[in-house]
Amino acid sequence: MRIGVVGLGFMGSTHLEAYQKVEGFELAAVSSSDPTKLSGDLSAISGNLDRGGGTYDFSGAALYKTADDLIADPNVHAVDLCTPTYLHAPLTLKALAAGKHVLVEKPMAVTAQDCDSMIAAANEADRVLMVAQVLRFFPEYMTARRLVLSGELGPVRAAAFRRKCAAPAWGRWLKDPERSGGGAMDLLIHDFDFCQHLFGKPPSVRAVGHEDLEGGIDFVEAQLDYGDGVPVIVSGGWHHAESYPFSMEFTILCDAGTLDFTSEKSGLRLHRVDGTLEEVQLPDTDGFVGELQAFVDACEAGQAPEICRPEDSAEAIRMVLAMKRSRAAHGEPAVVD
Repeated sequence: MRIGVVGLGFMGSTHLEAYQKVEGFELAAVSSSDPTKLSGDLSAISGNLDRGGGTYDFSGAALYKTADDLIADPNVHAVDLCTPTYLHAPLTLKALAAGKHVLVEKPMAVTAQDCDSMIAAANEADRVLMVAQVLRFFPEYMTARRLVLSGELGPVRAAAFRRKCAAPAWGRWLKDPERSGGGAMDLLIHDFDFCQHLFGKPPSVRAVGHEDLEGGIDFVEAQLDYGDGVPVIVSGGWHHAESYPFSMEFTILCDAGTLDFTSEKSGLRLHRVDGTLEEVQLPDTDGFVGELQAFVDACEAGQAPEICRPEDSAEAIRMVLAMKRSRAAHGEPAVVD
């Protein structure tokens, strides 16, 4: 599959690194307004994960300064959009209209209407649209979902997902909620999406927190109200600038044991009801490689992968938007449209 990568920042370089292990991938083109990055030198790039950066040989790829030029290239069969959030919808629509398959970074879009337009365009063009919700492919999260859905741990009694980091120092657009959706959307969309993946869409959300994007704070604690009395909590966000470390974690409490994961310690732990601790065996897979392999396979099959459908990604956006409405109303329940 001949793929063009749009945007050579942290996520673009992370994808390029992972693509090296993806079967069926061929780099057709890259686009960036930065001539240093177009030369293949991505060594100055960093992010909140120990990935990306490095140098690449782009001699076999077409080099473009704009996304529009890359999208117009007939030798590009699929487009990987690693751009700021406010460009996701317009570039996705252009790429689909040009007959390209599209992988677009999270969050899918800032509004539910844009998400619906993207899905409709993909259906009309008969092309694959997939959102890069990479958490669905992380071994710890995949294994936890498998164990919960298998029923072997019994009913879920409570679940909590937390993700936190410093306010990003790159891109003024992130501090503009009209362009980014805000820090909580940009960061916690991972956890809202995983809750959708594991439990489905909740009827409503209740949330409290504080938003001060210019001050580097965008914190939320949200309860997803599934109507069964089981608390499902998503919390975290931006905690000031630069020095605050990135971390993510989850705890899923079931009758037969508690699943516990934190990025500060490798592995997934199962605390059994009998008091024993079990280190759960995980598949030897990389989340980004798995995500990109799923996209390439989907393009070759001509159908979005069932594990990461765009309709699910749109539902996660609706959950975040409900969270934002509830937080603005000081915790009043907000219906997930």
